[in-house]
Amino acid sequence: MNTHLTETHDGLRDDLALISNWITPGARVLDLGCGDGALLAHLQQTKQVSGYGLEIDPDNLIDCVAAGVNVLQLDLDAGLEEFEDNSFDFVVMSSALQEVRRPDELIDEMLRIGRDSIVTFPNFGHWKPRLSLGLRGLMPVSGSLPNRWYDTPNIHLCTVRDFETLCRHKSVEIVRRHVVNHAHRSNIGMRTFPNLLGEIALYQLRRGTSD
Repeated sequence: MNTHLTETHDGLRDDLALISNWITPGARVLDLGCGDGALLAHLQQTKQVSGYGLEIDPDNLIDCVAAGVNVLQLDLDAGLEEFEDNSFDFVVMSSALQEVRRPDELIDEMLRIGRDSIVTFPNFGHWKPRLSLGLRGLMPVSGSLPNRWYDTPNIHLCTVRDFETLCRHKSVEIVRRHVVNHAHRSNIGMRTFPNLLGEIALYQLRRGTSD
């Protein structure tokens, strides 16, 4: 499991800049929940990638078109059946895994249609959520989990350990893992104790071989 990551920014939002480093030049990319299309627009300009974004918000769809990004309006909970096996080199889903109805099934679909998948999510195992629940008895609010319990889009929060257990259960290979704080910076403590000290987790996944 390779945890090294070189950070670049070039005006791109920090979390997307981290993801962009893992995308190879000329790749075919599908970005799930692509927002305003900033990642794909950046990759098209800097790495000559091709591909599509999937987005449901009408305002974001307009922004994607303005940025020159090919975008389709699609609810991720409806599935990805319209895409053929191995259609893309990379399938990306940034900060949305915890918001979908069946994240386990969506990961299966991502690995079916893409050679590699990149997912990011807030780590509920970080010490701050543990402290908030353990000592205060309150759902946590932090830089990586900014919403209150009643207005949060998150329906399937998980920890680094939870996610890696799911990957083992599904025989999914973890190609790379990187954990950062809410400012998207890392240190030796986070790399040593990712489940306790990492606020946001980034993974590159690949289909494994079942035993």
